[in-house]
Amino acid sequence: MRNLDELFAALAQSRFRSRFHLGPQEQAIVAQRGREVVEAHARDLIAQRLAPAEIHNDGKQTPMRGHPVFIAQHATATCCRGCLAKWHHIEAGRVLSEAEQAHVIATIMRWIDTQPVAKAADPAQPSLF
Repeated sequence: MRNLDELFAALAQSRFRSRFHLGPQEQAIVAQRGREVVEAHARDLIAQRLAPAEIHNDGKQTPMRGHPVFIAQHATATCCRGCLAKWHHIEAGRVLSEAEQAHVIATIMRWIDTQPVAKAADPAQPSLF
């Protein structure tokens, strides 16, 4: 597995990877549900969509929008086993170990933590206008 500082420096040089940012919908998910819930979603998504040895639609299993984890996966090259092999030095064709899954989740969450997030509306403060 690749060192995260080295990985993020390399990702910053990629035009494709560096174009991803959280949109308003994904920012709202992070703001409303919180970091812990988003991280739990990341664990579940990685276990289901990336960790198996054989993925029937590898390279196409990660949507490009709709959830902050999906956007982060594309931004961090954790979207498919091919990108994991190329960018993270984690070979395809076998089940990801717990340590490798933890690496992927740490990568995703580090990227999400760097993104600006809209503040959740305060339900205690009514709108005045």
